[in-house]
Amino acid sequence: MREYKVVVLGSGGVGKSALTVQFVTGSFIEKYDPTIEDFYRKEIEVDSSPSVLEILDTAGTEQFASMRDLYIKNGQGFILVYSLVNQQSFQDIKPMRDQIIRVKRYERVPMILVGNKVDLEGEREVSSGEGKALADEWNCPFMETSAKNKGSVDELFAEIVRQMNYASQPNGDDQCCSSCVIL
Repeated sequence: MREYKVVVLGSGGVGKSALTVQFVTGSFIEKYDPTIEDFYRKEIEVDSSPSVLEILDTAGTEQFASMRDLYIKNGQGFILVYSLVNQQSFQDIKPMRDQIIRVKRYERVPMILVGNKVDLEGEREVSSGEGKALADEWNCPFMETSAKNKGSVDELFAEIVRQMNYASQPNGDDQCCSSCVIL
């Protein structure tokens, strides 16, 4: 059984913990306590292949940003989360992606750009088109999710496993993150 190290990054309050807890336990956490660092393990099957995900749910607050290099160094795949009801969180994700590329020293790192809180459609500040355009620029998949109603949450974690598998294949350079997935 292959093990994958997944790091969930994004600003504070975008729903990183809610997405992770929804995936691991199937429940939605309503109240928000800022995360410093939480670690989860879950066995899943992706494309008929059993896998173990080690998920690191990171701090979104700036006071813990110095720990990010270590998370990135140890991670294999990255879920970059912004809140689609918060334009600033969308802007904040860009330097995080740059940091991943800098630390990994490789342009094609397995990652997915995620707009969370699609259940709050009426309060949307970031259009699907903006998210898709940024993902196209980064050459990675883009998804919109809802931790609250579990919209595309399982698909998100299955897709990051696929991205890590593509990257580890021979000639993975050509295949990693080369297709966009919109669910």
